[in-house]
Amino acid sequence: MSAHDSLTAWAAARRAELDRLFEARLAPPADGDPGRLLEAMRYSLLAPGKRIRPLLALAAAETTAPIDGGVLLACGAVELVHCYSLIHDDLPAMDDDDFRRGRPSNHKAFGEATAILAGDALLTLAFEWIAEAGEHSSQPLQFLAAARALAQAAGAFGMVRGQARDLGEPPPATLAALETLHGEKTAALFRAALVVGGCAGGAAPDALAALARFGTAFGVAFQHADDIADEEHSAHAAAARGRLQALIGDACAAVAALGARGERLVALARALAHPPA
Repeated sequence: MSAHDSLTAWAAARRAELDRLFEARLAPPADGDPGRLLEAMRYSLLAPGKRIRPLLALAAAETTAPIDGGVLLACGAVELVHCYSLIHDDLPAMDDDDFRRGRPSNHKAFGEATAILAGDALLTLAFEWIAEAGEHSSQPLQFLAAARALAQAAGAFGMVRGQARDLGEPPPATLAALETLHGEKTAALFRAALVVGGCAGGAAPDALAALARFGTAFGVAFQHADDIADEEHSAHAAAARGRLQALIGDACAAVAALGARGERLVALARALAHPPA
């Protein structure tokens, strides 16, 4: 089997595990679904997607230990946060998008109030999952660190800050300013995905630092690629193209010290450099 085929098979198997986890954990409740809240959560979470962020989290965890139920649960929590952010970003008060991946956005399907609540519920559920994983772990402090990393990425100095910057400031005038925006709005969650996976797997501090650097560089590169595909920030497109491969190179160099344990991350970075968000 070629390296490409091996990566494809690994990613497909992990996506299937994640989808089974999401389906089981968000099964329709026997006591009803007031306001169609769970239906709205499932609508967005179970929509077809590449699961890039939890895949990176799982690959980071595998640099240290095999994947067990607790590690899968913690890595799956990253996708809950990503899904919440998409629901809220699509709202009329934010980016005002009526469609997401070819389907009506959550607020178009369920109404704004239910969409807000669905996003809120997914965000808080993410931390419930990490806490549950920590409760059953012999290394609960590792999951405490994972929760902190995810909260920092999602909050006032990460994704929320990036969205506030995007809404409240003029378009970035320089590539450096654009990468500041991408670092907050997009790369913060990629960085957290790598750290959550590393923490859940029991990675040492130096390995966690390497994983974090990988996540930041890859996250900015990912957003550059997405902008180029969507013709966003076109004034910076030429410079962004020049930066893209350099950033992927920086990401791969960050985990070079992990040796063979980091090969899956390197392969993912190279293969997933240009997908949609």
